[in-house]
Amino acid sequence: MSSSKAKTGAELTTKDSYQEILGEAAERAQNYLRSIQERHVGATHEAITKLSALGGALPPQGEDPRLTLQLLDEIGSPATMASMGGRFFGGVVGGALPATVAAHWLADAWDQNACLFDISPVAAYLEDVVLGWLLALLELPPGSAGALVTGTQMADVAALAAARHALLHRVGWDLEQDGMSGAPPVTVVVGEEVHATMLKALRLLGFGNRQLRIVAADSQGRMRPSEIPRLPGPLIVCAQVGNVNTGACDPVGDICKVARDLDAWVHVDGAFGLWAAASRKRKHLVNGVAMADSWATDAHKWLNVPHDSGIAIVREPQFLQRAMAITAAYYPEPAAKREPMQWGPESSRRARAVEIWAALRSLGKEGVEELIERTCRHAATFADGFLSAGYQVLNDVVLNQVLVSFGDDETTSRVIQAIQNEGTCWCGASVWKGKKAMRISVASWATTDSDVERSLDAMLESASIEHARKLGLH
Repeated sequence: MSSSKAKTGAELTTKDSYQEILGEAAERAQNYLRSIQERHVGATHEAITKLSALGGALPPQGEDPRLTLQLLDEIGSPATMASMGGRFFGGVVGGALPATVAAHWLADAWDQNACLFDISPVAAYLEDVVLGWLLALLELPPGSAGALVTGTQMADVAALAAARHALLHRVGWDLEQDGMSGAPPVTVVVGEEVHATMLKALRLLGFGNRQLRIVAADSQGRMRPSEIPRLPGPLIVCAQVGNVNTGACDPVGDICKVARDLDAWVHVDGAFGLWAAASRKRKHLVNGVAMADSWATDAHKWLNVPHDSGIAIVREPQFLQRAMAITAAYYPEPAAKREPMQWGPESSRRARAVEIWAALRSLGKEGVEELIERTCRHAATFADGFLSAGYQVLNDVVLNQVLVSFGDDETTSRVIQAIQNEGTCWCGASVWKGKKAMRISVASWATTDSDVERSLDAMLESASIEHARKLGLH
């Protein structure tokens, strides 16, 4: 590979600039994906140590872009988590579908700023397309509005900003003119097992802990609707579908019935659990979800698109648009065509709709349902395997989450570490009801029956060795 200095922009044609390096990038990416199934699923200590080669002082002069790519691949690729393979279970992390990776590459070549229709017609048009498809697929109210954001946390921010706007409007407060200082207080009800990112989203909107009311949850982490306090004034109730530990879903329909009597806004945090609505066998878990006022989910989890892909949906479009409105003399007047920056918190951003469109178009309704069902079946296989081996499964396996205890907390921690070190698969640790557990999340399209069998064997072998060591037999 040549070590010549980088050419200046004036010396390069578009063909020269991109043809060689994109071809090499494709080859390196394909080599990475070809080898991912047989490599250590985690990042080894050796790989992490070598990351220092990517640091140091900024070079005074540039180098050939191909050398930059070579260094990134040779040092960076081994230090990745192999979440694009079939045996990463350390979080609800989907491995991007082939069609979405290819679409992502094409969208990067387009390099569109998805802020306005006039700046990128295709980006704006595809947002309308995918939001319509998603409303139908998840059986949410037709006519709802949406925004494509970085992830569920920012989707929560967008939807809850709409909620705040709507509730204060009801009591005669002009949020645009008067801001939050002196505004009527808005109380927020959350479940005992609320996800940490929801609390961060609320803080970003100015809701502190003293404005929260925490409702008790059942043994699986589901909010108890009967415990929702009857409070006066502006009120938001945040429900959750898909507990990150157990997979359990709050009874949203019952929550909505209580909320109606309180004139409250119901927001559903459904980072992965909302996708249960796409499965005929699982949709009962989210009964009544369409009764809510807003929803947040991720496409980069169960839909398996590349990361940086969240979705906010609001039943009454005017409240999302008012909360996100932006005006300037050089911006076009909102018209019949979609202006993406008028619906979400960002202005300049990438064209996120492209990968979502590619995923939905390549899978179809039946393909999405099959993906949900297949990964749930894998989770059940893991649970059955651990139960048969005499270990404790701490949750009812209703979706794609499995919590396993290998005995006392110290033993469980040692088994988790042993599994991570061994490298066949990768699972993370959690705590459930005060007990240390290993959390298995199955969300990747790439996970096969063989991956599950191979991973389960490796997990049980690591657990057996650790128990033997504890008894002094190893």
